Amino acid sequence: MDSRLKTYIVEDNVTIRENLVGTLEELTCISAVGFAETESEAVKWLTENSDQWELAIVDLFLKQGSGLGVLQAVSARQPHQKIVVLSNYATPDIRTRCAQFGVDAVFDKSNEIDALIDFCIQQSALLRQTSGSN
Repeated sequence: MDSRLKTYIVEDNVTIRENLVGTLEELTCISAVGFAETESEAVKWLTENSDQWELAIVDLFLKQGSGLGVLQAVSARQPHQKIVVLSNYATPDIRTRCAQFGVDAVFDKSNEIDALIDFCIQQSALLRQTSGSN
């Protein structure tokens, strides 16, 4: 059983996405299973492949649509599936809005990457713990 956290990235900036995936795959136990640059791509993949992901990392501002639309579309997900927002606009209002969609955490791109790394490590450990007890 692969203990790496199957992670889907919703980010339209190629440089940020590649750096994020590289950092998280190196420092945590995630495995990127795909990515989307638009709301419609993300919603389509996440809903059609609901058994293929355990973590989704979503930016709010996309080439088309919004990360909020993605959050709304997958708000009724499995209990083990986690969704986090990674945005430059992690204001108190945005955090409140994301909480309304059941987001597990919100991280600011500029100063909370370490917290995102810690979150991924924690979720991977929980996944291994849960799968080991089955």
